[in-house]
Amino acid sequence: MRLKDKVAIVTGSSRGIGREIALAFTREGAIVVVNYVYSEDKASEVVEEIERLGGIAISVKADVSNRSEVRSMVRKVIDEFNRIDILVNNAGIFYPGSLIDFDEEKLEAMWRINVKGTIYCIHETVKYMIKRSYGKIINIASTAALGTASPGTTMYSLTKAAIIILTKRLAYELGEYGINVNAIAPSFVLTDINIQGKSREEINEMIERRKEKISIRRICEPMDIANVAVFLASDSSSYITGQVIVVDGGRIDYLTHSI
Repeated sequence: MRLKDKVAIVTGSSRGIGREIALAFTREGAIVVVNYVYSEDKASEVVEEIERLGGIAISVKADVSNRSEVRSMVRKVIDEFNRIDILVNNAGIFYPGSLIDFDEEKLEAMWRINVKGTIYCIHETVKYMIKRSYGKIINIASTAALGTASPGTTMYSLTKAAIIILTKRLAYELGEYGINVNAIAPSFVLTDINIQGKSREEINEMIERRKEKISIRRICEPMDIANVAVFLASDSSSYITGQVIVVDGGRIDYLTHSI
């Protein structure tokens, strides 16, 4: 029970990676706040599953790109549990687009949610962590930010690159207050957002094509990310901060060898 009685907010946790992180935290003893913006039913299902596991959870609706909604969510958590130990900034969106054909509105939406949403959540949460001289902040970045040879990810990669430098800067700013700030950079993960609207045949073809670029020849699963999140949220990682842990199965299609 590495997270026993810790209070964790996991944004965007009604499905996909966030859902798996919420369940993994529960198994380690954490009290989990399941954040969602659209999928109330899905969020309720996650809470019910957590309760079946013997855990404690609440669901809170909040659009992370709306600062007042983030403030209300954090206030509700403080009122309910009196503290926040862990924040996982998982909420994010992806729209394909290159320099030639990008949609300005979609780029703005990604920047608002992926970057500003992360900033808002940290800003509203960290004041309570500072008071207790303790906190774990985990940002979900992407291997796209490191420069992968995947078509149509240029604009998305800009938002995730911002998350990486934000992680490093905040680790520097918040270290004196006993707060660890790290990021996880997943490769392509098999979640609903990546397969919605595709036929079974299209999904299988996509999986096989991507497996060719991965050394261990399998696609990343949400649990692969959740396992790393548990480690970073626990005191086992107390001397790790400002780091980006890449979870890519040995991906081979990076654009350069530089970092």
